[in-house]
Amino acid sequence: MSDLTKETAPSRRRQRFPEISTRAWEHPADRSALVALRKLSGFDEVLKKLAGLVSERSVRLMFLATAVRTSERQFPELYDMVRDAAYALDLEQVPDLYVTQDPAVNAMCIGMDTPIIVVTSGLVELLDEEELRAVIGHEVGHAMSGHAVYRTMLLILTNIAARIAWIPLGNLAITAVITALKEWFRKAELSCDRAGLLAGQDLQASMRGLMKLAGGHNLAEMNVDAFLEQAEEYDRAGDLRDGVLKLLQVLPQTHPFAVVRVAKLKKWAESEEYRSILAGAYPRRGDDRDSSVGAQWKAAADSYSQSVKESKDPLMGLLRDVAGGVGTVGGKLRDTFAGARAGGDGSANGSADGSTDGSAEGAKSTG
Repeated sequence: MSDLTKETAPSRRRQRFPEISTRAWEHPADRSALVALRKLSGFDEVLKKLAGLVSERSVRLMFLATAVRTSERQFPELYDMVRDAAYALDLEQVPDLYVTQDPAVNAMCIGMDTPIIVVTSGLVELLDEEELRAVIGHEVGHAMSGHAVYRTMLLILTNIAARIAWIPLGNLAITAVITALKEWFRKAELSCDRAGLLAGQDLQASMRGLMKLAGGHNLAEMNVDAFLEQAEEYDRAGDLRDGVLKLLQVLPQTHPFAVVRVAKLKKWAESEEYRSILAGAYPRRGDDRDSSVGAQWKAAADSYSQSVKESKDPLMGLLRDVAGGVGTVGGKLRDTFAGARAGGDGSANGSADGSTDGSAEGAKSTG
């Protein structure tokens, strides 16, 4: 790692956020988990000991031997980009950035004590300069939020789950924890998309980069507005069956789907929170110790509640009905899964009196 204070100033000036806390960009669900974990004395040290099962030194030496470390003489533009991102987010120690030969499009932040950033040649070839700035800023965000430490838990537990898959109850318990950690990490990815935007300060470039992850390099054949329309269609897709399918598809993922990331980032960029950060009103690192776990958990709960409230997904609509005590839930389920025609006899509107006869008959017909 290089010391930013000992280098010349970045060539491209962007707005800088002195003493900015990672809480400024962390998604509420990500932030609540991180605040809680940081309050546990020694937790990071325990994880670092566990991470010793895979030698960090060995991984670092492997990249030093098989990849290209950026510098003023090697990939100088990428070298400037990581320094620019660190400058904007006020990270004094700039992570080393490596480029590895791999046609797969990927970037990652690894390491526990001294994180490094690795990008593949496929990613470098796919994205333009401003798109790369957003991705590198995203990875700097991971380094600053300490996500590498907590992701280690996910990797270790995933390995354990694979080894004890033959033990039903043991595997079931670990799988539940892994599922929860993946949900957290998906939110951590949304957090760092925001960090990438703060580092690059070009919303269109951030969205283009995410769109290219889905559709490749033929930018002339793609359109951000049309891609956002896809996100809208995905959100409201079909009926309850589509909602269930989307839930099942996302559970194994460590990253949100590309259309979801673009839509979420655009919404955040249009929020008062983002405007406040640009105006200089953001949480400072000096106040991190005073962060309340309870307040962060409440913010996370409010965020999930708001997502359900605003979502056009039919499954989320059903959850709203359940939360609101609406008596049409049984009818909606029957109409969807038993093939009943909406608006017919015994439809959802006709079940408000609390009668269960119609839904019972529907259940029998699926027998």
